[in-house]
This record gives sequence, C-alpha cells and structure tokens, in this order.
Amino acid sequence: MQANQFDKKSEAWSALFSEPMSALVKRYTASVNFDRRLWRADITGSLAHARMLAAQGVLTREDREAIERGLAQITQEIESGAFEWKLDLEDVHLNIEARLVQLVGDAGKRLHTGRSRNDQVATDVRLWLRDEITTIGSLLAELQRALVELAAEHTETILPGFTHLQVAQPVSFGHHLLAYVEMFARDAERMAEVRRRTNRLPLGAAALAGTSYPLDREAVARALGMEGICRNSIDAVSDRDFAIEFTSAAALCMVHVSRLSEELVLWMSQSFGFIDLADRFCTGSSIMPQKKNPDVPELARGKTGRVVGHLMGLLTLMKGQPLAYNKDNQEDKEPLFDTVDTLTDTLRIFVELVPGIRVKPEAMERAAAKGYATATDLADYLVKKGLPFRDAHEAVAHAVKHAIDQGVELGALPLETLQGFHRSIEADVFDVLTLRGSLDARAVAGGTAPAQVFAAIAAHRERLG
Repeated sequence: MQANQFDKKSEAWSALFSEPMSALVKRYTASVNFDRRLWRADITGSLAHARMLAAQGVLTREDREAIERGLAQITQEIESGAFEWKLDLEDVHLNIEARLVQLVGDAGKRLHTGRSRNDQVATDVRLWLRDEITTIGSLLAELQRALVELAAEHTETILPGFTHLQVAQPVSFGHHLLAYVEMFARDAERMAEVRRRTNRLPLGAAALAGTSYPLDREAVARALGMEGICRNSIDAVSDRDFAIEFTSAAALCMVHVSRLSEELVLWMSQSFGFIDLADRFCTGSSIMPQKKNPDVPELARGKTGRVVGHLMGLLTLMKGQPLAYNKDNQEDKEPLFDTVDTLTDTLRIFVELVPGIRVKPEAMERAAAKGYATATDLADYLVKKGLPFRDAHEAVAHAVKHAIDQGVELGALPLETLQGFHRSIEADVFDVLTLRGSLDARAVAGGTAPAQVFAAIAAHRERLG
C-alpha cells in the first residue's frame, strides 16, 4: 500500500487512518478547484528544490534528471489542457506530485524530501503573487502615462474646482488629472514595497521547525530570484502578512480608481456635461432609448467594495490563529486571487478608457464662471493692497452677497459698486476677477497655473520613461 499510496488512497497521510475521508469532507476541504492556478509556481519551486537537493547530495543526479523530465512533461500537459485535475488529490501540490510519481516512480516520491506542504504552499503563493504584482506595477505605469497625456492636452482647459461639491476656485483640468497621477504613483510605490517583502523564501521551513536535511535555502532563494529567506521557520509557514499587505495596497488603489470613477460618472451626466466616454465603455437602456450609461466607472466603484471586503476577510482570517500553520490559511487564496483579478482587470480597462475621454472645455468653463469662483482672488487682491486677510475676507463676503442679490458674477459688478466694499479697489481688479487670471496667478510649486502644470507633466514623463 505504501508503494502505491497515490493510486489506492488519495491522502498523503492515509496509513494512519482506519477509514476514508467522507465525500462531503473531501469536497469541503479540497482546494484544487481554485489553487490549481498556482501550478507554474509549484513546478518552479519544485525544480529549484530538486536541484538544491541534488547539489547537497540528498538526491542523486539520476533522480534529479527524472524529476526534471517529469515536471517538464507535466508542464506541457497543463499548458495543453491534457492534465487531469483530481478532486481526490485535494490540492495543486498533491495533483502534481501524484502525476510525477506516475511518470518517474520513486524519484517523484523523493522530491518531497526536506519540505512540507506548509512551506511549499507559502512559497508557491509568494512566487505567484510576486509576478502578479509586477504586472500590476506595469499597468499602474501605463495608467499614469495615459492620464499624463490627457492632462497635456488640457493644461489650459478651465475646470471648476470643487470643495464640498460646491464651486470653489477655477483649476486647470490637466492639473486635476495629475492629482490622480500622484495617487497611482503612490500605489505603484506601495506595490513595489509589498513585492520586496513578498519575495522571500519560506521553503526549507518544512512543517514548522525546519528539517534535519542539509538544505541550502539561500541557494534556492537565489535560483528563484528571491531577495532572501524567511528567517524563522515558524513564521515562514504561518505568515500571511504579505497577502494582507498586498490586499491593503490593492484596496487603496481601487479606492483611487473609485474616486476617479465617481467623477467620470458625474462629469458625464447631463447636469455637468463636462466629458463623454467612448461608446465601447458604455451601455444603453432596455427601455429608455436616449440613455448612455457609464457602466465601466460604475462597476469599478462597485468592485472597490469587493476588494475592501477581501481585505477585511483576510484580516479576520488571521486574527485568531495560533502559531504555526492552520487549515484556516487555505481560505487566504480565493480572496487573494479575486483581488488580483479584480485590480488587474480594472487597471487594464482604465488604461484603455482614459485616452477615449472626450473633454468639453466650453461646458467646463461655463460651469467655472458660476459660483463666484474668483472670490478668493478678490480677497488676495485686497491683501496685496494692505488689508489683513480676515478683513479682506469679510469685505469680499459682502461683495458676493450683493452679487447674488443682483444675480450677476463678481466681475460683472461696476467698479463703483466694488469700491463701495473697499476704497482700495481699482480698475485693475477686473484682470483679477477673470477665470484665466485666477488660474495664472496660482504659480506656486504644485499649483494650478498652466506653467506649473507643464512642469509637472514634464517631471512625470521623465519619471515614467
């Protein structure tokens, strides 16, 4: 029975048990239906482990070569769709090991020397996530480039800047877009930091205490392109900080996408009419033929809640676990996998969506002309004439109230009327009260003046390459 454990009994621990696992428990505990996506990482880790064992004299050269041949065939079978995944074998690791034993016999059984599924799965997830983070980093760079190029087309386009969703001050639309570039740049930095901490090797920790075999863990880490080993065997098999950190960074990135999505939805509505999205990113209504619905931004908003939920799930999963490995940790994969899929798909579609945004500058400027957006400029004008800011603020508040009563903008009030609010106001005030003048005046570093926006675009282009 021992020689044919994978043929006659599926469990790797079967000799200890007097009855088979119930079918219900088998379905409940199996993970192969979702963790099979780790197959390439599993084979990559196994190859590095086998080569190290051979280099350390634990495996013979013949065993190592047999393992390499068998894993190469399994790779081909999985890639071609010919590989048979078996629920009885519970997970990706036992499925691959069982097939390897079928192909190469005892050499396949020796592959597991010096390791446990505990350190094996931790290694596989880290290898897989590391590569996914690399893809996400590339997509974040592409999204930033798309936003930068759209901003470059609209450095002079005037947008009403809002606080409390009330018109506050005029800003460059390009400047507004660059705010999202800053957000996604921070997301990319966080992802790079998470990747560094993810890219450490648990393999060699075995079940929890290490192993008596003379493993060269550092050699395996180098072979796998990892930045080092996990230093404590107990922590190595039970740590899921890297998954939580990634999901946290992903949730924050999705929050940034959601904020952009909310603005796209608002700007596209008839009440704003600032932009239009390309038809391929929208849908119609089954009953209202005039509708063009921004489904992609709306779904991105909704999917943000999904990723935030996965973060809460992973934190809750880990909070009560004693050391070391527990079966609870099988539940880390589905939320982690879905987080990667959701974030990757969302970023990929926004990379395509942003260049297709059609901006309506006239509508933006008309909206900016309402709401007394240059009131702060009038206050600054009075401060430059010698008034304390609080006094200037009070004088302008009276001027705005009068303009509201008259149903006109500040710039439409006669000079004599404006001078009634303070005697220092002169004819040059009308240059200050224009939207363009307000924009140009904010030339401080990081400000919305077109010259500053041009400089920021140049810096982002250089950074992004």
